[in-house]
Amino acid sequence: MKEKIDKMAKLNIKKAIKKPGSLRKSLGIKKGKTIPKSKLKAAAKKPGKLGQRARFAITLGKLRKK
Repeated sequence: MKEKIDKMAKLNIKKAIKKPGSLRKSLGIKKGKTIPKSKLKAAAKKPGKLGQRARFAITLGKLRKK
């Protein structure tokens, strides 16, 4: 368990997110609203930056503690 915590501490997610809010803006979702899973999954299948950002958002969602 301690190894997992140390590994998580080394990840710097803030540096990985270059343009915060760009995925939300390109999907046309207002600030403060959550992005629906269906829109996120649909965007993840698209090529280019939109798909890349959507896939990254899905990955970050998996890291979050529930």
